[in-house]
Amino acid sequence: MEAKMEKIEKNIVKFEITVEAKKFQDDIKRAYNKNVKNFNVPGFRKGKVPMAIVKKYYGVGALMEDAINFAIEGSYAKALEENNIVPVDYPQIDIVTAEEGKDFVYTAEVTVYPEVELGEYKGLKVEKPVYEVTEEDVEARLKEMQEKNASVETKENGEIATGDTAVIDFKGFIDDVAFEGGEGKDYSLEIGSGTFIDTFEDQLVGAKVGDKVEVNVTFPENYGREELNNKKAKFEVLVKEIKVKELPAIDDEFAKEASEFETLAELKADIAKKMEEANVKRAENEYEDAIIKAVVENAKVEIPAVMIEKEIDTMVKNLEQRLQYQGLNLEQYFQFTGTDEAKMRDYMKENAEVKVKTDLVLEAVEKAENIDATEEEIKEKAVEVAKMYSANEDEKMVELLMNTQKAALTADIKIAKTVKFLVENNK
Repeated sequence: MEAKMEKIEKNIVKFEITVEAKKFQDDIKRAYNKNVKNFNVPGFRKGKVPMAIVKKYYGVGALMEDAINFAIEGSYAKALEENNIVPVDYPQIDIVTAEEGKDFVYTAEVTVYPEVELGEYKGLKVEKPVYEVTEEDVEARLKEMQEKNASVETKENGEIATGDTAVIDFKGFIDDVAFEGGEGKDYSLEIGSGTFIDTFEDQLVGAKVGDKVEVNVTFPENYGREELNNKKAKFEVLVKEIKVKELPAIDDEFAKEASEFETLAELKADIAKKMEEANVKRAENEYEDAIIKAVVENAKVEIPAVMIEKEIDTMVKNLEQRLQYQGLNLEQYFQFTGTDEAKMRDYMKENAEVKVKTDLVLEAVEKAENIDATEEEIKEKAVEVAKMYSANEDEKMVELLMNTQKAALTADIKIAKTVKFLVENNK
């Protein structure tokens, strides 16, 4: 095999690969062995037709497609290895010559892994944020706890007020015609939550149980449903029940009920301590992100479009998975957000570019500093992952991970060590 390589563009190379006639003949024979059971020739048992008879009866063309695939399969990978080329996509193959008795010649044009030109990545000065815990922060957390421990009582008499929950039946009309999706029964609506469009909730304030209220609203221009966008609508609403939230007093008794502490002072101190710990972690994470961002900005790399598109594909799949957990699909997401796949992919493009460049630069630092993962570190990582699936250390799970996911475990360790190296070598 002979492979000639030329650079077409920055990240695209083209091979002209020649497979010797003798080797190509072997590939034709291999194609015959694969397909002989499918040939029917009078006078011969199925699967026993000699190759010469097959070629005479069907023509060598009947074997050529598989022979070409076998020839490319064996030679293309070898050409990549010999030239230290890492492809990021499937090659575009063009056949030059494919005849029995002659050298098989083809070209393969492929996008390759880009080269990264690292800038300064050590000795950088990066600002580390500091977050203080204030009395207001603690009070806000107490307020959240108070809300969670609130009791809900039915308001027997009185009117709907902001903060109350109204249980309602409703039916919507546009030009006096009911529209699909505009009806609900026994719906619990917290007034002031902004759950419903326009001033729907405000128009229920002051209503009593049993009241029938006419609510008039206008759908947003970009609501996401063509038949509703910017349309005026009328809702007939029946108030069936009013529920009011009773908040407990924030005192020592509240501390006993809502936490493990005996006094409000102890609860506040614990809240402040946990907030401080969270702030330290937050500052460390943001500092780490800032260092990585600085290192990435200092590097130069031309990212092939195909790598960005693949990253967007991954982002779309992750979104689909998150939607499935919520009982939704992409079509519903597009409807709710008033977008489509093309707009979504365009919106994701910038983040995809940042993600791809960051991965490439971190990998370049890893290689420049000869950062690697030891067998012991890989085993520890496998144990850590195994514990995510089982409370106890499962040796079988660890062994399975070591056998099937070693490359992924190794990659995770190397990236973590690279990030740690950058944090330790910048200020």
